Amino acid sequence: MSRPLHPIPLLAAGSQDALAPLPQRPAVHNAPALSWVSQCGPLTWGLSCLLALQHFLVLASLLCAFHLLLLCGLPSGVLSYSPAQLLASSFFACGLSTVLQTWTGSRLPLVQAPSLEFLIPALLLTSQKLPMTIQTPGNASLTMHLCREPGCHSRELWNTSLREVSGAVVVSGLLQGMLGLLGGPGRVFAHCGPLVLAPSLFVAGLSAHREVAQFCSAHWGLAILFFLLMVICSQHLGSCQIPPCPWRSSSASSAHIHTPAFRLLSVLIPVACVWIIAVPLGLSVVPLQLSATTEAPWFWLPHPGEWDWPLLTPRALAAGLSMALAASTSSLGCYALCGQLLHWPPPPPHACNRGLSLEGLGSVLAGLLGSPLGTASSFPNVGTVSLFQAGSQRVAHLAGLLCIGLGFSPRLVQLFTTIPPSVLGGVLGVTQAVVLSAGFSSFHLTDIDSGRNVFIMGFSIFMALLLPRWLREAPVPLNTGWSPLDLLLRSLLAQPIFMAGLLGFVLENTISGTRLERGLGQGLPSSLTAQEVQKPQKSREKAVQEYELPFPIQNLCFCIPRPLRCLFPLPKNPGDEGGPSEPGETADLLPGSQEPCPPSSREGLRSL
Repeated sequence: MSRPLHPIPLLAAGSQDALAPLPQRPAVHNAPALSWVSQCGPLTWGLSCLLALQHFLVLASLLCAFHLLLLCGLPSGVLSYSPAQLLASSFFACGLSTVLQTWTGSRLPLVQAPSLEFLIPALLLTSQKLPMTIQTPGNASLTMHLCREPGCHSRELWNTSLREVSGAVVVSGLLQGMLGLLGGPGRVFAHCGPLVLAPSLFVAGLSAHREVAQFCSAHWGLAILFFLLMVICSQHLGSCQIPPCPWRSSSASSAHIHTPAFRLLSVLIPVACVWIIAVPLGLSVVPLQLSATTEAPWFWLPHPGEWDWPLLTPRALAAGLSMALAASTSSLGCYALCGQLLHWPPPPPHACNRGLSLEGLGSVLAGLLGSPLGTASSFPNVGTVSLFQAGSQRVAHLAGLLCIGLGFSPRLVQLFTTIPPSVLGGVLGVTQAVVLSAGFSSFHLTDIDSGRNVFIMGFSIFMALLLPRWLREAPVPLNTGWSPLDLLLRSLLAQPIFMAGLLGFVLENTISGTRLERGLGQGLPSSLTAQEVQKPQKSREKAVQEYELPFPIQNLCFCIPRPLRCLFPLPKNPGDEGGPSEPGETADLLPGSQEPCPPSSREGLRSL
């Protein structure tokens, strides 16, 4: 017998910034009360600012963690500029990219931040450019060690290496923008069902476990305290409602309104508590890699080419190509997950194309500003949305504006480098765990008893985790004789999310399976999953409208050249009821897979 489909139980907020209640389900004992949503009404500015501050703290944790990982091998005082200015440029680029993404991009409340898809090629690019020295311990064989002495190779090599990484970020942004303008993401996303999304989300949740352990090992006591506070606030006290509601809207009719403050502030409270405790213990200090001999300025205007222009080399082109492919795969999964959490239908092709184009623009800006990391849709911030169970475009806008404002002051940015490394690891670990659980939920939308689906899910996940481990522990490194090609292959094979998405996409679209078995729904377009069938038609149409451009820009659609029409929704056909779609969007790569599997045969497969 087929199993029921259960979407993720989250609250959604559209362009009106209202917290909408979940679809009605059969009554369940001990279910959390959600009546405060209808009583409090739309998100007010006070609550929106607090939620935006939580997104900002997650983004700050990511930026500090990734910059620390990238600069961990860099001796103190090598950079010709303050690391705080490097962080400030990343804050500015992420904030501007977030505002553009939520306004005219995919229109999803997604915060833009660096990801492992940029960090892994950057580490590979810099590791082969480090100054080395030869040491001969006794009669042992020659060994290479990182040279940290003043008499080693010129320290200018470090700045040149970071310029090369910035050049790779610019290349990745240009390639992403080109893919979006050509309409590639929309065409690919139309063939990405739950069996493509599930392995990607699962691997995305596991991909950062080594980095989480590395940061938490700095002080396991603070890490355990952070995890306990996070679990208590988001789960044990998640349904604990505090009267009165301090963010009551003027339209609320009742004077006694309760709000689940612990759940809504399940990121802010643990971070603040552990940070405050770490200060008197002397554990909240600036890491050596992020410190500078000179003080950072209070005000600084980010502009391209201040330190030096990005360096474009064949190795930078190879690293940029791997960044673009991996970041695009990650962002498409992020779009699908965010739409699923908000109970919206999957993004239409034009929203995916616009989103990837503007993400590319953000990466180009980040590279020109000297940042060694680009911008992409942040899985940890989507995990934060799942924690406090509310999402809003207004919140994402405010988080982006806060990042832009902070990017003008490197001295204030330096304050966030005092966040204990254990907190950085805790934030990354909890949010990635939520993304991991979303992978299980996406797989549940399919026929979980199908041997085909079990094979695709297991093979994609296992191989995506195996290949990076093989590259790290291989006795002989991958060597084709040409350094840029070696860097490209190593970067792609070391990207777990890219490998899981690629394997899942190829297997899902080449192994025969019915639409019902694949979780696409019987007789429905591929852009609608099975959970959308149960929603009313008006609700689906309203959700589809959330992906459309703002009204002032819609009037300019007729002036857009025909090659760029893939960035805008097609004219609506009164006879269509399934939302806008492009020609070929609902077609399968496999011929004859439109027919549903007879019930008798499906039962026979399950009985084997």
